[in-house]
Amino acid sequence: MIEDIIKKHLSPPSEYIHGFADLSGLLHEKYKNYSYGITIGKRLDDTIVDALMNGPTIEYLRHYKQANKELREISLRIHDDLLAKGIDSLPVTPTVTKEMEGYEDYMENVYYDISHKMVATRAGLGWIGKTDLFISEKFGPRLRLVSILLAENPGCSAEPVESGKCGKCNICVVKCPASAANGLTWNTGVHRDQFFNALKCRQKCGELANKLLNSGERICGLCVSICPIGRRTA
Repeated sequence: MIEDIIKKHLSPPSEYIHGFADLSGLLHEKYKNYSYGITIGKRLDDTIVDALMNGPTIEYLRHYKQANKELREISLRIHDDLLAKGIDSLPVTPTVTKEMEGYEDYMENVYYDISHKMVATRAGLGWIGKTDLFISEKFGPRLRLVSILLAENPGCSAEPVESGKCGKCNICVVKCPASAANGLTWNTGVHRDQFFNALKCRQKCGELANKLLNSGERICGLCVSICPIGRRTA
């Protein structure tokens, strides 16, 4: 039933991925009523992403925001449908905003108490790359994610991904304008800060957006664009 509800809202289905995750023991105490999760990924437009080789563009900024907006709306519609069936769920917004509880902590350390990437890896849809991107098997890093927490088991059967599959590839590490990554490979036993400096990334994203877009946003996208996984071959 939960699978049917999700699929109803993912159109066209070729532009999305989704999965179920067992999150038992992995969430903050305030989410103690939720032990499972739904992860949904929306594919980003290849033409827009391919144009990021020289830095962020206005088109990418707009596309990024629109994808987040659509995912949030999808998560809310799915939540409403689940509620109508008596299923307790909690949508988690795709990105942290000023209005949200925990925003100040997020700005200090670039951490939020629910990681969409963690939910997606537990659902078996991909891994964390060397510049802390979620790398999906289907779209590579060219996607945005949203999560919905669940109180009941939706039928989890996927094998969680617990280590990176980037191998010796270091393209994103070498090309990162912030020099925020050191080339170490992610696994569930490695803290993000051991392989990626999110504060350096955020600072450089702000500088690039200010220089190239005359914007106060923080956005780059170069590592999304250059990753060979998910790139068009023709």
